Amino acid sequence: MSIYYQDDLVTLYHGDCLTQTAWLDADVLCTDPPYGIGYQGFGGRKGEPRRTEGRISIAGDDTTGVRDAALHAWGNRPALIFGTWRAERPRDARTLLIWDKGLVGMGALDLPWGPSHEEIYVLGTGFVGKRGKSVIHIQGLSSNDPERFGHPTPKPVPLMETLIAHCPPGCIADPFAGSGSTLVAAKLLGRKAVGVELEEKYCEIAARRLSQGVLDFGEWSA
Repeated sequence: MSIYYQDDLVTLYHGDCLTQTAWLDADVLCTDPPYGIGYQGFGGRKGEPRRTEGRISIAGDDTTGVRDAALHAWGNRPALIFGTWRAERPRDARTLLIWDKGLVGMGALDLPWGPSHEEIYVLGTGFVGKRGKSVIHIQGLSSNDPERFGHPTPKPVPLMETLIAHCPPGCIADPFAGSGSTLVAAKLLGRKAVGVELEEKYCEIAARRLSQGVLDFGEWSA
C-alpha cells in the first residue's frame, strides 16, 4: 500500500480499501462501489479492465460483499453510495436519489424501455442545501466520450460536484476511486479528499486528471 498521488487537497492510495484504512479518517463517504451484479460490458478504449470473451468486468462485482464490508467499516457516518435496483440496497439507506443520465443503455433488448438511470443511496445525517427533488438530471458519458478515461463505468464530474455540494463539511472519502471523478470534483470545490483504487491503471489516470485538470487525454481514446 502506498500513496500514488498527493497534493494540498487530495491523496490517492493504490491498494485494497478493505486493508488500507486511511480513508476511514475522512468525514463523508461519496463513492461508486462494485454493485454486485457481475457487470459485463463492451470496451473499446485503452486502459480497460480485465476482458472475458470481448467483454470487460469489474473487480469484486460478483456480490455486494466488497461494498457491504466497506460500509460496515464506515459505520453510521454520512455517505452517498451509487448502486442499482438489480442488487440489494444498503440496509441503512435513509432515502434514494435517482440519477437521470439522459442516455439509454442496453438492458433487456426484448423490452421497449432501456435503462437510463442509476440509484444513489443516502446514509447518515448532516447533508446540507435547499430541499429539492430526488431526481438529478445530469448528462451521462456516452461510450465514445473522451472523459470516460478508459473506465467502464465512470461518473461525470458535474454529477459528483452536485453531490459533494450537499455533503457535510470535512474530508471526502472515495475508497473505490476508479478514474478519479470524485477526487477531481472535490478538488474543484476546494474540498479535501482521500481515495483508494485497486487497479494501478486507474490510479495513473486519476493522478493525471488531478495534476493536470479534467482534460481530454487523446491517448486514452479508442
